[in-house]
Amino acid sequence: MKPRTSPDSPLLFDTVPLVPDFRLELKARKAGHWPVAGADEAGRGPLAGPVVAAAVILDPRRIPEGLNDSKQLSAQRREELFVQILATATVSIASSSSTRIDETDIRKASLDAMRRAICSLAVPASYVLTDGLDVPPGLDCPGQAVVKGDARSVSIAAASIVAKVTRDRMMARAHNVFPDYGFAAHVGYGTAQHRAGIERHGPCSLHRMSFRPLRKVEDGPETDELLSE
Repeated sequence: MKPRTSPDSPLLFDTVPLVPDFRLELKARKAGHWPVAGADEAGRGPLAGPVVAAAVILDPRRIPEGLNDSKQLSAQRREELFVQILATATVSIASSSSTRIDETDIRKASLDAMRRAICSLAVPASYVLTDGLDVPPGLDCPGQAVVKGDARSVSIAAASIVAKVTRDRMMARAHNVFPDYGFAAHVGYGTAQHRAGIERHGPCSLHRMSFRPLRKVEDGPETDELLSE
């Protein structure tokens, strides 16, 4: 008997990019939950600056065209969609500072920012879709964590755009206060330019001292998550 071989056609579909839609929101609505919010964060990986979370309740009749994972969009397109989202949806934004990140850890600080964004929505959410593996504790409503959620749900995609644009603007303003690090160019990520600035000038108040290379090596194994947004 010849050994069975796997067909190569599934590999083709594995490479097809996900496109976010409204199906998860409609599924929650069918189960009796409405309105549904999407939530996401930006800035888990940088060496400096806050982690920013956003929660968004889209109006099903006025969903901006082209919503997608913020990383798949150009900076100009993110800015355009940011304006459209704020004009058509219910939006809330919260952040956790570098100090908060150092006092806890990046995961806890991210979830806390997401919780505060969700709980601060002007229209309370009945259900929440969050990007990643976790639903923030302490919510007043049930929720669902969605892996690659910003590529599957337009509500999460909208939240990812709002969080990313907000954080980028914050870091651009931080550059005016701390010009030695190049925050406007890399928004706090550990680029060669950023590391060179730290080497020359030392860290500033925006740096996450619990992250390498800022934390001393003898402090023990890494606890930061140098992840992409």
